[in-house]
Amino acid sequence: MDIDTMLWRRLNAPGHDACRLVRRDGGWRLEGAATFRHEDGPACLAYEVDCDGEWRTREGVVHGWVGARPLDLRIGRTPDGTWTLNGRIVPYLNGCIDLDLGFTPATNLFQLRRVALQVGQATGVAVAWLDVPVGTLDTLHQRYERRTAKLYWYEAPRFEYSACLQVSAVGFVEKYPNLWEAET
Repeated sequence: MDIDTMLWRRLNAPGHDACRLVRRDGGWRLEGAATFRHEDGPACLAYEVDCDGEWRTREGVVHGWVGARPLDLRIGRTPDGTWTLNGRIVPYLNGCIDLDLGFTPATNLFQLRRVALQVGQATGVAVAWLDVPVGTLDTLHQRYERRTAKLYWYEAPRFEYSACLQVSAVGFVEKYPNLWEAET
């Protein structure tokens, strides 16, 4: 069984995230947990995301709490590309292949592995972005440009965020400026 692990320290608030990537069932499973301070109080969130062998999201689960609010969210993506949240169809996510859990750097791995950019290439990616405190799925437009074997220029215009991400050989973001940094 192939397993890769990562531990991050949050930079913009107290917190950590730990995850592991496991090869299984003709695809991949990302399993992790994040604890951090949120404006609503302490947060503790466990997550799992399953992808097929081509890094396309099949489903995800997030459970835990943010402040006093408990969370138990199940996200699904059917083979025809329909997204669901707790069994309800979420419209307007056509074209989204990847699930991005907004509270962890772990899920950038999916887009990076799936698009497999060569140095000098760039692409835009629309992802199904989970806004955990609100409990909704929405489209988040991202752009990646591979600058070297380990560096990607990243943009998320919705959040007016852009930075050069340092990425491990596996595809985990090691340095996410002002947000997360891997601990060795």
